[in-house]
Amino acid sequence: MKLVRFGAVGAERAGLVDSEGRIRDLSGRIPDIDPDGLAPARLAELSRVDVSQLPIVDGSSRLGTPLMGISKFIAIGLNYSDHAAEANLRSPSEPVIFTKATSSICGPNDALVIPRGSMKTDWEVELGVVIGRRASYVSKIEALDHVAGYVCVNDVSERAYQIERGGTWDKGKGCDTFGPIGPWLVTTDEVGDPQRLAMWLDVNGIRKQSGSTANMIFDVATLVSYVSEFMTLLPGDIVTTGTPAGVGMGQKPDPQYLKPGDVVTLGVHKLGTQRQVCVAWNGTASPATPWV
Repeated sequence: MKLVRFGAVGAERAGLVDSEGRIRDLSGRIPDIDPDGLAPARLAELSRVDVSQLPIVDGSSRLGTPLMGISKFIAIGLNYSDHAAEANLRSPSEPVIFTKATSSICGPNDALVIPRGSMKTDWEVELGVVIGRRASYVSKIEALDHVAGYVCVNDVSERAYQIERGGTWDKGKGCDTFGPIGPWLVTTDEVGDPQRLAMWLDVNGIRKQSGSTANMIFDVATLVSYVSEFMTLLPGDIVTTGTPAGVGMGQKPDPQYLKPGDVVTLGVHKLGTQRQVCVAWNGTASPATPWV
């Protein structure tokens, strides 16, 4: 299944995508798409719904994050050797873990706000893993049994905040709108092997990133198992798994960063596409979803 949430910020409703790519309204069947609904039995029940009987949603509706109630947004750094090389860093011997603030989460096509004073806002297309069952000290063999599905993520980063401002990476990763997720949460049965997904990202129509999850240093099963050694992963938590080469700071001959008016489009095979228009911070309330 491809699960979605549609509607205005703070008023999103549950939906799913039918075989013809149309959104169907699920709100008459379930209150929302949330961590409780990711249990295998709940997903199996949902899969038996007669999609043809669900109302068709106006195609112009805004898409929100396809899951509400995300308690942790965990990210993996330098998980592609070509990206580590462009960052002038060695490939890690163990996964690099950092966190993205849940307040950074927004819909896949919401505006991307360049933070106040930022000169180095960057892009990163990634595969996000959605946890469906509580995971603590799970083995690599068991790890994928704890996954409900997958999402496309743009791990937006402010490189000066991340690298030049001292401390950990987190301060460059958690700004408002730095976590677009979606458009869909695609269940594991529809995705199949998560290590066979092509991914891409364009800025203003020019291809910047083109890669595949086959080239991860640490695969999805390894990452879920590894992260579960250090924290309990709960249903609805998202682990975003790193990006291939082609980010702004790695552009040659000079780095290239986002500015107001730029348009970022990206996608992961089977998981849909995102589109963000960059806007300058203007001191108003963040467009990020308010349920965190």
